[in-house]
Amino acid sequence: MPFSSNGARRLTVFVGLAGMLAVTSAIRAADPLNIVFVLVDDMRYDAMSCAGHPVLKTPAIDSLAATGVRFDNGFVTTSLCSPSRATFLTGLYAHRHGVLDNVTPLDPSTPTFPRLLQQAGYKTAFVGKWHMGGSSDEPRPGFDYWASFKGQGRYYGNDFNIDGRHVKLEEYATDSITRLSLEWLKAHAGGPFMLYMSHKAVHGLYEPAARHKDAYAGAIIPLPVSLADTPDNYYRKPRWVREQRYSWHGVDDMYYKAMTLEQAIREYWRCMLAVDESVAALVRTLKELGKYESTLIVLAGDNGHLWGEHGLIDKRCMYEESIRIPMIASCPKLYGSDGRRVPKMVLNLDVAPTFLDAAGAPVPESMQGRSFLSLPDQPDRPWRTAFLYEYFWEEAYPETPTCLGVRTDRYKYVEYHGVWDVPELYDLQKDPREMHNRLSTSRRKKVSPDPGYEPIYMELQAELSRLLKENGARELPCWRP
Repeated sequence: MPFSSNGARRLTVFVGLAGMLAVTSAIRAADPLNIVFVLVDDMRYDAMSCAGHPVLKTPAIDSLAATGVRFDNGFVTTSLCSPSRATFLTGLYAHRHGVLDNVTPLDPSTPTFPRLLQQAGYKTAFVGKWHMGGSSDEPRPGFDYWASFKGQGRYYGNDFNIDGRHVKLEEYATDSITRLSLEWLKAHAGGPFMLYMSHKAVHGLYEPAARHKDAYAGAIIPLPVSLADTPDNYYRKPRWVREQRYSWHGVDDMYYKAMTLEQAIREYWRCMLAVDESVAALVRTLKELGKYESTLIVLAGDNGHLWGEHGLIDKRCMYEESIRIPMIASCPKLYGSDGRRVPKMVLNLDVAPTFLDAAGAPVPESMQGRSFLSLPDQPDRPWRTAFLYEYFWEEAYPETPTCLGVRTDRYKYVEYHGVWDVPELYDLQKDPREMHNRLSTSRRKKVSPDPGYEPIYMELQAELSRLLKENGARELPCWRP
């Protein structure tokens, strides 16, 4: 719980590695783990049967979770593809690494976990969707092997840049990424390696593999209770949320009516089937190579995805379905094979320090995340009880304003910049679907908390200011002291 039970109501928060000593590695440098990072685009936290999905079946991902570690509270610090991907690479918040939208490239001088693993003697490979500075498919620093394409790519017929040589691959994108990844693994399994498999799937607009085009044809599509345009669903919601219903990212004009919500969800499920097959092929290959036991596999989504919640689709905002991601780690050498669950909040910010920890390499003090490598074995280890969320307005999709917020183990507070609108405060324990904003506003734009929530509102405002300050956000136009 973020607030103590003795009335003091004092937040205790882990604020990252900035200004602290690098963590001590849990793995001896002489015995580094191999590393495979599987990133799935727009994969919701519940887009797997082990998370209780009522329709979608993902046996390979389920098996990875059942024999490894499932982090039940995985989150991103910015729910947008490029900023989130840069955070995975750097262990930095978006305002620190500078990738604030989907077109800005990452500064090549920025330390990343692939570059640091290279320096530690790893062979490194990137295969799939890079999506930072989308006009270029040129190899980025830190990788001995590079196979990628420009921007979003396509589900069929991608022009891959493979180590500077352009090759047109007509096969399904998930299959291309899997095949190239496993071919590289088979050729470089002799020493410590790091493979970054970055899927195009399951990003819209959706096109499943031909073999899956009829899957789930008769399945009933579950829709969220907050989908309908009713006064109850928009009770105290910001005006921009209701107005976004009629945009590219709203249920009433989604993708400019290219498909219905039900069609999109069904195609999304079908695309996930190829991703699950890819995970099965990866595990099978590692076992054949005798490397499965000593390889740390981390599977995650680059951000969440709304499927009609509050009338929205896609991501960017701070609602739970947008910021939650799946996070699974597997390594029999570290965790055995009995399967474990970790409830603590783990962020995309933590992946880079975790991989360096697994390699026995030092974690730069500048990284703002924290290694979760030993967290499954140390459930009482001091850990964060709150984190900063940030999203910055984009000219290409102006319907979502800049969001700054803080999420604790129980509460969420978010405010909006560049537009006047009501902030939001949710008691997630009592209201997990975020239907009842505990704040209201008057005509004089005065914010009034519900009875009993004023102390929480004041402390969350103060906590947001503290997190911004301690994570180096003073230079932001929306900085609030």
